[in-house]
Amino acid sequence: MKSVLITGANRSIGLEIAKQLSKKGLCVYLGTRDLEKGEAVVKELAENGFQNIKVIQIDVTNYDSILSAKNSIEKEQGKLDILINNAGILGTNPQQASDTPIEDIQKVFDTNFFGVIQVTQTFLELLKKSESPRISNITSGLGSLTLHSDPNWKYYDFKTASYGTSKAALNAYTIALAYELKSLSFKVNAIDPGYTATDFNHHSGPGTIESAAAFIIKHTLTDNNAPTGKFFSNDIEDETEVSPW
Repeated sequence: MKSVLITGANRSIGLEIAKQLSKKGLCVYLGTRDLEKGEAVVKELAENGFQNIKVIQIDVTNYDSILSAKNSIEKEQGKLDILINNAGILGTNPQQASDTPIEDIQKVFDTNFFGVIQVTQTFLELLKKSESPRISNITSGLGSLTLHSDPNWKYYDFKTASYGTSKAALNAYTIALAYELKSLSFKVNAIDPGYTATDFNHHSGPGTIESAAAFIIKHTLTDNNAPTGKFFSNDIEDETEVSPW
């Protein structure tokens, strides 16, 4: 049975990923900052027939929390097959480049960028023990510099000094990590679930969490011939589903 850790998985897209992967027979570690809330979620899932979902406390901005989660999974599984870096925050609004407080920008980067790096580096030891390790960094179209430079892009006017820049940085890290691990059996990709209706955006997006989760899983549960170091987006309307960086 393959194992997967999903950070920020006690609600919205992360929770739906956990549900869909459970149905596919994976051992799912549902990562959450608040253990009590996570336990309540997992209990409800079990009552509704979802199996092999375990709650694990992990705060991506706290190294001790990350290390504790790593040690727990290592004790139970000995390895980790899939890491889905899903935890993220939007930050305060508005996010104008000219006057957004640096503290607000740093807070978003601590979760969306540095948190991902900290989790990934900590879990690499366990991932390297898998026959087909996968790392999926959940990003956003708002992290695409190419699209943001195109006045015809439908989200061109939605500029964010904290969130979008943190995702652009995450995309750059994904490229660097994928290149470093390319000689191994890793597949490391940035995956944008598209503009999805969630608590994150007050349910303003046109996409569903079911579609978003399925898209992430599609580009995570891949075979050995699948690409690595790519930026897939559910908002790209062609068969490649590859977004420009």
